[in-house]
Amino acid sequence: MTRTLAFVGSRWTPLVIWHLLDGAKRYGQLGRLLPGISPKTLADRLQTLEAQELITRTVHPEKPPRVEYALTARGRALGEILDSIARWAEEEEDGTVRPGHVGRVSDQASHSLA
Repeated sequence: MTRTLAFVGSRWTPLVIWHLLDGAKRYGQLGRLLPGISPKTLADRLQTLEAQELITRTVHPEKPPRVEYALTARGRALGEILDSIARWAEEEEDGTVRPGHVGRVSDQASHSLA
């Protein structure tokens, strides 16, 4: 589990991935979708996600140049995880999460995730 959480990374990383789930976005679009993120932090997160092969960066040869960021298949696979987290948060907010029904894996399985 620790490796999984470290892989997803910082506060902003899951939100960047979440917003790319519905298609490619330009840097400015992502900045508007993520109020409070600094330009440097957004650039850092995008570079990190590209290095992890979770997103692609496409430069279109136009004037002015247009750069788009899109999820790779590997990045899209994280969408299911983020959907589950969002669903849990909504249920928690609504009070519909039943105690003891959090979908915990067995102790033996959780150790294999770390």
